[in-house]
This record gives sequence, structure tokens and C-alpha cells, in this order.
Amino acid sequence: MKKILVLIILLGVLFFSSGQTYEQQSIIPTLEKWLPGEPFASSLSKLQVPYWGKTISVEERGYYPFLEFLLRKSAHFLIFGFLAVVIYLILPKHNFRFLTAFWITLVVAAGDEYHQSLTGGRTPTWQDVALDMAGALVFLIILRLVLLVKRPKTKRPKKTRKR
Repeated sequence: MKKILVLIILLGVLFFSSGQTYEQQSIIPTLEKWLPGEPFASSLSKLQVPYWGKTISVEERGYYPFLEFLLRKSAHFLIFGFLAVVIYLILPKHNFRFLTAFWITLVVAAGDEYHQSLTGGRTPTWQDVALDMAGALVFLIILRLVLLVKRPKTKRPKKTRKR
């Protein structure tokens, strides 16, 4: 029941956030307040992110908008990764559980971008869906590895010696 509640909360957060305009969602004023003086500006100014046919950088966008861009894209990766894990854990155990969780997450990611298309000032992109699915894939692989390591080892029956 807790997993389903977490899933509902995640889906609610996604629905709410994709229904907000860019201005409503902007965290630039908060970043300016929390990070006065542009800390790490010299390090971040060396970073360039290729995205949607553009190179996104501090030089191209400015310090706070670039930092917001990094945080927003990281949120895509993390939220959809976590979503995929929750979906995986809710699904009944079967051979294609990994793929099923991945495909359900893909449908949610595509639906999220479609919902954004209905919101003024937002642009849905397949690049965001790809980023969402990268997060889903990485988190699902990590989950599977953790589950393999934690799997209880089956005890083999002891061989008895014949005397």
C-alpha cells in the first residue's frame, strides 16, 4: 500500500509541475537568494551541455538560468528513475518485470510531455523523454544489481559420506 501511495504522490507531482508555466516553475529567484555571489561560477563556466541542437552554458544563458537548467534536467533524470523503481516494485514478479516497468515509465514520460504541450509557455521535447528514460534505465539497473546482491543464497543440501 505504501508503494502505491508513493506512486500516486509522484504522479501527482509530475502532473502538477507539467501543468505550470515556466514562470510559475522558475527557481531563479530562489537560487539568487540562496547562492549570492554566484559560487562555483568559474567551474560552471567551463561546462557546456549539448541540448536540443544548442549548447547550453553559463555564457549562453547566464549563471542562475544555467544552474536552473542543470537542476531541472537532473530532476527529470531522478524523478523518472525513482518512478521506474516504484513501478517495478509494485508489479507482480514475472520474467518481463524490468521491461514492463520501463515501458510503463515511457508512457508516463510521453504523457508528461504531452501535458506540457497543453500548458502555455512550455515546450514538450523528445529529448526530455529520452532523459527521463535514461534515468529510468539507470535506476532499474541499479535496483536489479542491488536485488541480485541481496538475494538470499539457496542452501545446498549437505552431502553425506557413505561409510
